[in-house]
Amino acid sequence: MELLRAINTAINDIVWGPVMLTLLIGTGLFLSVKTGFLQFRRFGYMLKNTICGVFSKNQHQKDAAGVSPFQAVATAMAGTIGTGSIAGLSTAIVAGGPGAVFWMWISALLGMVTKYAEIVLSLKYREKNDKGEWVGGPMYYIKNGLGLKWLAALFAVFAMIACLGTGNATQSNSIAVAIESTFHVAPWITGVVLVIIAAAVILGGMRRIASVNEKLVPFMAVFFVGCSVVAMILNIEKVPAAFALIFREAFNFRAAAGGAAGYGIMAAMHYGFARGVFSNEAGLGSAPMAHAASSAKNPVQQGLWGMFEVFFTTIVICTLSALIILTGGLWDTGALDGAALSIASFDSILPGIGRVIVTLSTIFFALSTLLGWAYYGEVSVSYLFKNSKWAVLIYRIVYVAVSFVGAVGSLDLIWSIAETMNGLMAIPNLIGVVGLCGVVTKLTKEHFAAKKADPLPAEK
Repeated sequence: MELLRAINTAINDIVWGPVMLTLLIGTGLFLSVKTGFLQFRRFGYMLKNTICGVFSKNQHQKDAAGVSPFQAVATAMAGTIGTGSIAGLSTAIVAGGPGAVFWMWISALLGMVTKYAEIVLSLKYREKNDKGEWVGGPMYYIKNGLGLKWLAALFAVFAMIACLGTGNATQSNSIAVAIESTFHVAPWITGVVLVIIAAAVILGGMRRIASVNEKLVPFMAVFFVGCSVVAMILNIEKVPAAFALIFREAFNFRAAAGGAAGYGIMAAMHYGFARGVFSNEAGLGSAPMAHAASSAKNPVQQGLWGMFEVFFTTIVICTLSALIILTGGLWDTGALDGAALSIASFDSILPGIGRVIVTLSTIFFALSTLLGWAYYGEVSVSYLFKNSKWAVLIYRIVYVAVSFVGAVGSLDLIWSIAETMNGLMAIPNLIGVVGLCGVVTKLTKEHFAAKKADPLPAEK
């Protein structure tokens, strides 16, 4: 066991070291230049054709080949908005200082176009399975676009393993810990309930997962954002100082006041970039698998949702979490970290109910991630085993069982291995995205040339 831990630690240090983070940020910058900084030039167009047009008929139309565009988005966001948006952000602030939030924003602004490119490619190169349903993702655009079948299979292997850890065991553990600490319910009881919920949803396949997430994701997002805004209003006098602290410490080479680690600009950049990638998954190649299942016909139109996902997850949700932590006044005490810091900070602003709000948010976020990543694992298994129904069924059963193991177990090693697999997913995916950037720019130019105006109102 110790040998396995040592090997994984060595690989993890490489995977999530400076080289990988540079590769992720570099890809975002490269794609931004190639598309003429699409995320800025077409920001208004993106909003009008995504969240502002969410009630239009085209966002909810589905057919026998796929789920509706909005259901695909909800499933992708379910996998993206996880516990990292709450607990992970606080860890970044403690380890890298308040300046980490600024670099998290930078990673998100560049990641918007990376995720856009992933989704455009996933729709361009997707296929239909033996049920006549759309399937796609990095393994398909690597295979069909670059012709590198071995690299596509490698991505699928990494994704399959990461789904059991990052997308399942760690999420079920977060739910069990949160419920036990707030409501004093034994983890095994939570584990049993999770198994029942997971089995009822996951065994129904993508359509049932999408149907549940279509309702769960908007609710949880509105709940957390609404409660956070209320907390900010009550603490509004401290918000300007919090923003000033973020910008000042982002470029501070000296040790941060009250900090024990001597933060500095390099630590802020490292933890900000890393947390940004974890919060929005831009570059990992996970979300494109959900978007590929959409009945949407236009790759660019669906790709705009990828830009919105990154913006909403990191710029909106993570920023709200950061402001609550920074205005709570507990981040630099050295006594708290992770979920405990988030809970204490929220509770300091909303005494008595802050703990409950964070606990409920953790449950919603983690459960949606658990369900969303179940589909990613299923797509990976189906690709590796040539659409074998038995392989998919076995994987679903294993996935449901792991949700119980995660709830009752100690997950240090599992989390570390899953994190490594998560990083390894990014390597073949980024090779595919960079290698096919010409396809992305071509489709993008064709789309906006056909529109002949910028910006346009949401499509009907």
